[in-house]
Amino acid sequence: MNDDSQHNDRIISQFTRWAQPFADLPIHSAEDGMARTLAAAVIAPTDTVLDVACGPGIVACAAAAHAAHVTGIDLTPAMIEQARARQAAAGLANLDWRTGDATDLPFADASFDRVVTRYSFHHLREPGRALAEMRRVCRPGGRIVVIDATPAPECQAAYDRMETLRDPSHTSALTLDQLRGLGRIAGLEEAIVDGYRLEALLATLADADDMTALDTMFDADIASGEDRIGVQAWRGADGVRFLFPISIVAWRR
Repeated sequence: MNDDSQHNDRIISQFTRWAQPFADLPIHSAEDGMARTLAAAVIAPTDTVLDVACGPGIVACAAAAHAAHVTGIDLTPAMIEQARARQAAAGLANLDWRTGDATDLPFADASFDRVVTRYSFHHLREPGRALAEMRRVCRPGGRIVVIDATPAPECQAAYDRMETLRDPSHTSALTLDQLRGLGRIAGLEEAIVDGYRLEALLATLADADDMTALDTMFDADIASGEDRIGVQAWRGADGVRFLFPISIVAWRR
């Protein structure tokens, strides 16, 4: 088994276990982040949309209210099951779902008007390859949107250590400059750069077995007053809370 296959197996294992909790987390449907995502995508009523690494279909179902048709694709079958359940609960007819790899999309060139992905690039060994695939399946004149956590350069290593403790399928979170650089390499024209902070409760995002090491890391960071992880963490009555630094970058194809 090669490294890519092993990593994909790690993703499927992690998100099969987390499919239901991930779908139920309120932060994934937060109104401000979703509004900014849809604004960056500029979806017209005649547009076809592809949501890459769609997870439980949160972005895809939100986009379906604005588009002619939306396709969601994810590596993990359990996530596609959650997406279908979300579609059914919302009574949406203009969606379909596929199981597949973000770095090898099973679609013809120029198949979609809008291609988006949210919170996925930090799971990929080759995010540039995924962006090249997103460009390939996007029609000329279309738009590609990537939303993900982007730590400050000086915090990137500590942020990655935290995320790897929390989620073994994490590879590395790009800085904003690195993400924008992938767009330049892909030959895309940058259209929008936006961002937001997403408040999270650590205990809802990690397995219980991982909490001791994570608590130790966050307590040290909070005590230092230096925000070395780059997430402005604090300890509240319900545990450690922090702010994911999320960036949105949209490009014209």
